Amino acid sequence: MVTVASYPEIVKQVIREHAAHKPSVGDIRVEAIFDDAQGHYELSYAGWNGKHRVHGSVIHVDVHDGKVWVEHDGTEGGVALAFVEAGIPREHIVLAFHHPSRRPLTDFATG
Repeated sequence: MVTVASYPEIVKQVIREHAAHKPSVGDIRVEAIFDDAQGHYELSYAGWNGKHRVHGSVIHVDVHDGKVWVEHDGTEGGVALAFVEAGIPREHIVLAFHHPSRRPLTDFATG
């Protein structure tokens, strides 16, 4: 059974899985950033695609108040569904990138 205490490890595993796939174009570094003390987890890209700078968060997730807060999700399939598949209940996942007034329209927690 998945417990709230295991949420950070699940989040890190999902981020590691995404980090294993380097972008197919450009000279891009893939950086998995884990801050267990503060509950912040991120996958970031940095580098160059030709003459264009690439830098930014692909995944940003915070774990606090017994919930997984998806602050940004730039993945194709959605990390929230990966968290559900790993055993985190939908009512413990907040799609924080949606305005609070829109969250009740999702199948996830409102906050």
